[in-house]
Amino acid sequence: MHEIRAKSILSPRNGINVYRGCTHGCVYCDSRSVCYQMDHAFEDVAVKVNAPELLEDALRRKRRRCMVGTGSMCDPYLPLERETRLTRRCLEVIERQGFGVSVLTKSDLLLRDLDLLKQINQTAKAVVCTTFTTFDEDLCRILEPGVCTTRRRFEMLKTCHEAGIRTGVWLCPILPFLNDTEENLRGLLGYCFDAGVEAIVNFGMGVTLREGDREYFYAQLDRHFPGVKERYIRAFRNRYQCPSPNAAHLSRIFREECQARSVLWEPEAAMDWLMEFEDKQSGQQLDLFS
Repeated sequence: MHEIRAKSILSPRNGINVYRGCTHGCVYCDSRSVCYQMDHAFEDVAVKVNAPELLEDALRRKRRRCMVGTGSMCDPYLPLERETRLTRRCLEVIERQGFGVSVLTKSDLLLRDLDLLKQINQTAKAVVCTTFTTFDEDLCRILEPGVCTTRRRFEMLKTCHEAGIRTGVWLCPILPFLNDTEENLRGLLGYCFDAGVEAIVNFGMGVTLREGDREYFYAQLDRHFPGVKERYIRAFRNRYQCPSPNAAHLSRIFREECQARSVLWEPEAAMDWLMEFEDKQSGQQLDLFS
């Protein structure tokens, strides 16, 4: 890791990333893509040491309160967060300023900050989301080697739900020839429903690959799944979208199971739910981009 002083922290869509880079080691990570123009090694995480101060200033200047999102690009609960506590300090800013928060993480370190999330949730809205990729714990340890397994993430969501924090799941990626099975999908959906999630974000049963991400992914396939890289090359060549051959079948199961339990599943509806700010003191609802 290395420390930097950022010039800004809050994006036009009210997202923050206190870290740039990651040590989770997920084999499919899109954030490795060249298009993001990272100027350092991906695992040499840049730590934005002035993130809380920048966030405080940015929120003070907002005309209306809204949701602040974190985790879409880089996980806010990397192992180094135990020492830096930057994400926690940003949550303190969000709570102090009366904003809402939507957190996406694969780490149960989030539970350290459950007290702050509950405080935010008293006057605004706190949402905790995690990523589910595979129900198989052994496969999970290969695909996502530096982070807690799917089972533990399910337990984290359940703890949050029981504490009154609203929860959601990003169901992705579904990797062709590796975890694109009905058994895997039903196992993951079972976790979602048991954890009381209100929305599941899925943009298709497959994976996206582009320069930087593709090369790393293929190297990991060669390491752990000999012969699978060649199947990808034959099926997808250099395409960005790599849908599962089982996509139609899996999508139908996903849609029907979510509809049966009144869980938001359409991407636009699920994202709107994440973006919707709730002012519990006035009873008003506003969107994320206010």
